[in-house]
Order: sequence, then structure tokens, then C-alpha cells
Amino acid sequence: MDEELRSLAERLRAESGGPAEYERLLATADLDELATALTAPDRPLWARETAAFRLGCAGDRRAFESLVLLLNHRDPERCVSAAHALFVLGDPRTARAAAALATNELRVAYALVPVRLLTRLRAPESVPALITALRRRLAPGDPHGRVALACVEGLGALGDPRAAPVLSAARAHPRLAAAAQAALARIG
Repeated sequence: MDEELRSLAERLRAESGGPAEYERLLATADLDELATALTAPDRPLWARETAAFRLGCAGDRRAFESLVLLLNHRDPERCVSAAHALFVLGDPRTARAAAALATNELRVAYALVPVRLLTRLRAPESVPALITALRRRLAPGDPHGRVALACVEGLGALGDPRAAPVLSAARAHPRLAAAAQAALARIG
């Protein structure tokens, strides 16, 4: 069992109440059984999450939609697990979905993990989405400083010169100034 699956299993053990189904979903190698658990009616969230994570990590694209929903969940641990599985899955739709979540102003409180996933993906959608998200976070009084910082760090890691104007503007924000300066230095 790899570290990501171990973390998911420990977190969901308490949520599941430890039934036999929990153990079966963790142990099965049958992707069709996991897909059934993912789509069957009246399934608890822990079962769907386990099935989606396992399918995604196995490269089975039937998990994509469920993983995107979990990437936008209010529980940060669910988001992190979904981001890992989406990255491993390698579905070409992932970057578009993460960009849509990172730039959705109605869900900005949950944008931190999609922003980090965009950085990790290094996809064509990554830089434009991070620029858009950061520009919005630079508004006076914006309460989403962690999302802004993740955007700054991501743009620095991606090193795309298109980010220079928004990173320059971010230097005027005390909580972002050092990270923005470092990101600009990486861009050159």
C-alpha cells in the first residue's frame, strides 16, 4: 500500500465505521467492482471516495468526474486525495477542470488544492488560470491570502514570463511581497 492510499485508508476507516465493505474496497484488484461501488445508488461518500481514488490511481478514467467533484470538496483532505489521484490518472481533461475550479469566484474558498494541482500539472491551462486567480486575489480586502500565495508560488515554479505583470503587482501586498519577488527572480 503506497503512502497516499495509506493516508486515505486511515482517514476513512473512522468515517466508514470499519465495515467489511471498507476492507473489500481497499483490497480488491477488480476495477469493475470499484466502478460499481463508485456509481451504485445510496453509496456513502467514504465508499465513493475510496473507489474513485483507487480507480484514478489505477489509470481508469471512469473515476474522472467523481475525482473532480472531490477536488472541489469543502474538506481539504478529500481535495488533496483527489488531486493526487487526478495527477496519477493523467486524463487530459484534468487541467481544464482544475483551471475552472481555480478561477471560480463562487468557490474560491476551495481553490487552494486546484491551484496547487495546476502547478504540478504544468499544462498549457496552468499559467493563464493562475494569472487570472492571482489577479482577482489582489483586490483590496480579499480574504483568500493562502490561495494568492499558492498562485504566486505556482507561477514562480512554472517560470512563464506572461506572469511577470501580475507578480509585479503582487509585490505591493505585504503578505505576498517576498514570494512574488522570488517568483519574479525565477522568471528572470
